Amino acid sequence: MRKKKIAVFASGSGTNAEKIFQHFKGHEQIEVSLLCCNKPGAYVLERAQRFDIPSYVFSRNEFYDSTVVSDRLKTEGIDLIVLAGFMWLVPDYLVADFEDRIINIHPALLPKFGGKGMYGMHVHKAVKQAGETVSGITIHFVNNRYDEGNIIEQFTCQLTPSDTPEVIARKVQKLEHENYPKVIDNLVLKY
Repeated sequence: MRKKKIAVFASGSGTNAEKIFQHFKGHEQIEVSLLCCNKPGAYVLERAQRFDIPSYVFSRNEFYDSTVVSDRLKTEGIDLIVLAGFMWLVPDYLVADFEDRIINIHPALLPKFGGKGMYGMHVHKAVKQAGETVSGITIHFVNNRYDEGNIIEQFTCQLTPSDTPEVIARKVQKLEHENYPKVIDNLVLKY
C-alpha cells in the first residue's frame, strides 16, 4: 500500500512545519513529500532540507494566475495540503481541486479573532484586549475565505488577567505543536 502524501505550505520560520516533519519522519503510512513556500529565503526551507523534504518555491503570479501549483501537487500525488503559517489566501481553483483536503491551523478559537489580518501577534493582542479567559487553536478545512472553513477540532488553554500577548502566544504555540500533527495523522488516513 502506498503511503499517504502531505504537502506542507509555509511562509516563514516554520516551527509548526518542523513539528509536522518530526511527527511523520519514519511514519509507516504517511509522509511529508513536499514543502511549498511563497518566500525564497524563508527559514522553513532550511528546516525542510534538514529532514530531506523537497521544497517548491512559487511566486504570487504562479499561485494566483496559473494552475502550476495545483498541477505540481497532482503530479506528486498529494492527498492532503496542510497550511502551517502560510499567509496567502488559497485561490478558488486550488480549493476546488483539493476540496476538503486542505487544512489550516488558526491561533484562536474561531469564529472569534479570525479573518484577514488576524494572524500571529495580531490575534493574541486582540484576545488580550477583549479580556478573554480562554484561548486556543482551531484546526479547520480551508475554503476561499480567511478562517471560515468547517472546524475539524479545537483545543483550549486558560488565560489569566496577567497574561501578556507574548504569554498567550507561548500557550497557544504549545497547543499547536502538541496537537496539529496528531490531528493531521488522524485525518489523512481517511483519504
